[in-house]
Amino acid sequence: MASSLLARKGRHRQRYDHENYRLVAGCIPYKLKEGTGNLFDRLEVLMISTPNRSDFVFPKGGWENDETIYEAACREVLEEAGVKGIINKRSLGEWVFRSKSSEMNCSPTGACKGQVFALEVTEVLDSWAEQSSHTRRWVPVMNAYSLCRYDWMREALDSFLSLLSGQKISIIADVTAAATNQDLTPPQDITSTDISSMCMIQLPTSTERAIALC
Repeated sequence: MASSLLARKGRHRQRYDHENYRLVAGCIPYKLKEGTGNLFDRLEVLMISTPNRSDFVFPKGGWENDETIYEAACREVLEEAGVKGIINKRSLGEWVFRSKSSEMNCSPTGACKGQVFALEVTEVLDSWAEQSSHTRRWVPVMNAYSLCRYDWMREALDSFLSLLSGQKISIIADVTAAATNQDLTPPQDITSTDISSMCMIQLPTSTERAIALC
């Protein structure tokens, strides 16, 4: 397996579905702050910047034909954000969205089809493959709604909160309006630990939830 500090390039292994949509996998990386308080108060998500933009996104990228979708999601979060963790194999949903590069990179209509997963961060790196293109930032989950570049990412946040809380959550409009008027805290430093491999699959413990250690 290639070094974790080298990002995959090219699209010769890229997967496409029967409608010729480019298939994409991504993660919402998260952690719980220590201390007391409810889930929403303690929950932070890791977002990344992209060149020449002031908003933020979650790590994602192409799903290739020599890996599972979970391995693809783990690889992308490692390449773009420099973190490892425990991925929940229950998909937060599937969305069709336009590629940032050009219409020809996805389907003839310029769309990709992607799934997003929750990933509990357990390890971080000081250096990562796409560090020159992406900075990273821990954000209180409620503030993340206002930073998201796309509506489908806000929908993924709703699914993410529903998964972690065990309750149906739909707060896109309210949180977006409230978070717009709040000052975000400064970027938080995160330190690194050694990384011996990029992704290791653990056998499912039930029919509903399985994890991959990434």
